[in-house]
Amino acid sequence: MMSEARLMNILRAPVISEKSSAAQQDKNTLVFKVLKDATKDEIKAAVETLFNVKVEAVRTLNFQGKVRRTARGFGKRSDWKKAYVTLPEGTQLDIEDASQQTNKESK
Repeated sequence: MMSEARLMNILRAPVISEKSSAAQQDKNTLVFKVLKDATKDEIKAAVETLFNVKVEAVRTLNFQGKVRRTARGFGKRSDWKKAYVTLPEGTQLDIEDASQQTNKESK
């Protein structure tokens, strides 16, 4: 079983974009930036634990950090992972309200 501390650290931040907003409205799918080494099972457990909802499916994508030029030469942004979490039909979850509620509980 995964530790509670590990589950709390898996979800880094929600991805807020035009595409993720459309996915949330049309397909009932949430989009999160997650730890690079997180598995689909860990992501599913983290969402179910933190938001008290049932998760239907999890899809992940790995992104390579871009090389950027600075005054001192070249640098590289960190690699990261994005997860699409699909909820069952009829389940509604507003990420902004849920994150504010989680912050209030932790204080």
